[in-house]
Amino acid sequence: MRIRDCTDADWRHVWPIVQDVVTAADTFVYDPAWPAEVAREVWMERPPGRTSVAVDDDAVLGTAKMGANRPGPGSHVATASFMVAAAARGRGVGRALCEEALDWARRRGFAAMQFNAVAETNTAAVALYRQLGFTVVGTVPEAFAHPRAGRVGLHVMHRFL
Repeated sequence: MRIRDCTDADWRHVWPIVQDVVTAADTFVYDPAWPAEVAREVWMERPPGRTSVAVDDDAVLGTAKMGANRPGPGSHVATASFMVAAAARGRGVGRALCEEALDWARRRGFAAMQFNAVAETNTAAVALYRQLGFTVVGTVPEAFAHPRAGRVGLHVMHRFL
């Protein structure tokens, strides 16, 4: 598996991953009714941000987007989001994407990385982020309407680089 920049031609492979994750409605705060054009606009970061893909031969296993968390006085803190194809979960794709995003942010001089909305029920992601040095700095109670668990908290997670 290798991680590289996502190209326009990759979108046809990335869209099914995004669509699957978003329509499950159990991890991301994106609208499941978004058409591909809206999802593409949201997911494909413009420079100086970046969208990447994890690939094995020609198969896209997962994707990440990263950039500054906020403009201006908050632009020294990065943020990132990750999606892994259902068939590739449990194979280290998410970890590889997150580690690469952390390296990308370090290389660009960011001081920290912050995740703004990690559903507390997304235990695999929370555990991975903790292993990679993130801490939960706060939880917004009942901020995410999970399709099975009802209203659950959204963690804000942070780590210095």
